[in-house]
Amino acid sequence: MKNRFPRRRALAALGLLAAGAWAPGLASAQDAKPLTIIVGSPPGGTTDTLARVIGKAMGDALGRTVLVDNRAGAGGNIAAAYVAKAPADGSTLLMAFTGHTINATLYKNLPFDPVKDFTPIAMVAKVPSVLIARKGLPFGDVAGLVAYAKKNPDKLNFAIGAQGSSLHLASEQFKMLTGAKIVNIPYKGTGPALSDVLAGTVDLMFASTVNVLPHRESGGIRLLGVSSRDALPQFPGVPPIAATVKGFESTAWFGLFGPARLPPEVADRLYQAARKAVETPAYQERMRTEGASSVDMTPQAFGRFVEQDIRDWAKIIKASGASVE
Repeated sequence: MKNRFPRRRALAALGLLAAGAWAPGLASAQDAKPLTIIVGSPPGGTTDTLARVIGKAMGDALGRTVLVDNRAGAGGNIAAAYVAKAPADGSTLLMAFTGHTINATLYKNLPFDPVKDFTPIAMVAKVPSVLIARKGLPFGDVAGLVAYAKKNPDKLNFAIGAQGSSLHLASEQFKMLTGAKIVNIPYKGTGPALSDVLAGTVDLMFASTVNVLPHRESGGIRLLGVSSRDALPQFPGVPPIAATVKGFESTAWFGLFGPARLPPEVADRLYQAARKAVETPAYQERMRTEGASSVDMTPQAFGRFVEQDIRDWAKIIKASGASVE
């Protein structure tokens, strides 16, 4: 009987050693699993572009394969709903945009809670937009657009890259502040919407600087104004819309989320990888070149930002009367 308890302690110690040896194996197996970033827009849009740039850098930092899966539709809600139900193991992330907080008020029935069903990882960028017009329209600046729209109500149309996006709300804010009556034409993403403006199928659009810059000198569009408070050096000669429409300003944010209940150590590992990606000289230079700005925000700060952003957008949406079933 004397050796009974020491023997039990020895067996317990062996069990702990075995568990310790097995746990790294589990972590290694998890880290070997591809990391998939779900994007709520088609390829070619700002969200997709940033997901691919960030994903590559994160893959290098984590030593993992990173895949981008486009699940467009419903203003990003299809992608968000998918991630909300994904396993909380760090293998599935959402590259969200401002629509994530806008949709909390804009949509009457969401299949998820934009705060409770997600784990904030990192905000990665803030991007202003450019008001563009197809060639052939009888105006070349914001003042001319407003005058024409007031004389011809509902004759012009806005391509809406995604309902619930900041680009959608930029158009609503523009109409609200100017009193112009312009028809919205919704698309599933910025890429297809921009293609139709370039083709002359639709008249106007708010598009991010990231997407407009490659077409700046194409001659297929006119750049009427930027949505930032100040002029952007990347778009010389294009004035802020606020110079004509007092109080107008609109900037989109982009960030990574995981499903709710993501283990803290997993969330922190993903945040550190995203932070390294954002801090790389290549990413910083790309943001500067495209008129965007990189952001270093902790998961806790990002979570607080999301909650406040929902409240801020709710005021604008309710004032505009915008709503989606």
